[in-house]
Amino acid sequence: MRPSPYDLERELGISWYASESDGIGGRLRTIPEDFCVNEIPCEGNGGNTGPYLICRLTKKNWELQHAVREIAKKIGISHRRIGWAGTKDRNAVTTQWISLYHVSSEQVSAVHLKDIQLDPVGWSNEALALGDLQGNRFAIVIREVDREGLPARIIPISRVVETGIPNYFGIQRFGAIRPVTHRVGEWILRGDYEEAVLTYIAMEFPGEPEKIRSVRAAFRATRDPVPALRDMPVQMNYERAMLHYLCAHPGDYGGALRELPPKLLSMFVSAYQSFLFNLALSRRIDDGGGLDDPASGDLLLFQNGRTDIVSMMNARAAGLHIKRGRCSIALFMPGKERRPSAVGGAADILLEESGLSHDHFARASAFVKTKFDGACRPIALKTDVAVTDQDAGLGLAFSLGPGQYATTVCREFMKADPVRMV
Repeated sequence: MRPSPYDLERELGISWYASESDGIGGRLRTIPEDFCVNEIPCEGNGGNTGPYLICRLTKKNWELQHAVREIAKKIGISHRRIGWAGTKDRNAVTTQWISLYHVSSEQVSAVHLKDIQLDPVGWSNEALALGDLQGNRFAIVIREVDREGLPARIIPISRVVETGIPNYFGIQRFGAIRPVTHRVGEWILRGDYEEAVLTYIAMEFPGEPEKIRSVRAAFRATRDPVPALRDMPVQMNYERAMLHYLCAHPGDYGGALRELPPKLLSMFVSAYQSFLFNLALSRRIDDGGGLDDPASGDLLLFQNGRTDIVSMMNARAAGLHIKRGRCSIALFMPGKERRPSAVGGAADILLEESGLSHDHFARASAFVKTKFDGACRPIALKTDVAVTDQDAGLGLAFSLGPGQYATTVCREFMKADPVRMV
């Protein structure tokens, strides 16, 4: 293991690399075509009957929520009638499946948006929901790599990725330029909706243009939404939606949050769960714990979803199961439901240290109208990476399961400043 030298990564709990080798450096996403993602749908997506039209959405340089709103606007429906299985990167070329409730193929064919293509593939009796996918295939080009001794660095890193690296939630989970998503989620959990709104609208970051930073700072100082709405750029839809609401309903910060799309609102709280997972995983590594070396009290997650707890009696058998790929060591991300085990989890301990509890998730669940029951997540990510030396840079091709981050693989190779990966 090798510690990350970057403050931003450590602040998000992304503290370790699995490989000791020096990185290749470089830059991700110089152009959208450098980062291609193809969703692997679940079997059965796109049948012959049902009220939901399943479409393949291919987009370039579009944020998913924005794309969905524009598609809904073109068709003349509420964006809430559109569902999807997974969020995808903005600065990329992505292909994924979406569902549209009571929409015809003819209506979809009439949608014309720059860098967006919609292709009907079938019908379903159910809407697509987050997680309804087998995984994603990635084809990535890393430019500006350090070519000196490149093969000698690539080979050992590829071997480590194949055997397992920390399964961190990537930086984009928290916001690439402004990593505030989990901070907003924490304030929602605490029931401080004013601070949640101020964090989202008014928290400044160095990577933003000075004009936007000054608008944020002024709103933080005055709490006056009128000049902030006037000066906030029109493309900043979510900030403007909350500010517009506050102009009409001064002081109703909870109502302002509810102006956001429900799935975005729920992502704030789930981002805090992701933050706790990253911290807990890094704490385990800090304490000398391995990614595939079970210790008494560890949680095991089997491929069929069954869980078990490692004990002194079954530790050897657990190690064999992990080696044969039957299960993984996992951490439980806290939610409103307590773990079905007497064994305390590392993320639960971090939750307690932060002054929060499962009851806070229950309150947030009622406010956001989303279940936050908690979930098990493997601590190791393993994949075979095909590496090609291209004129433009180094090509990486690999597949990942749902909820795993390609940038987590890329950072293992690059070991570069995280701002070069967004």
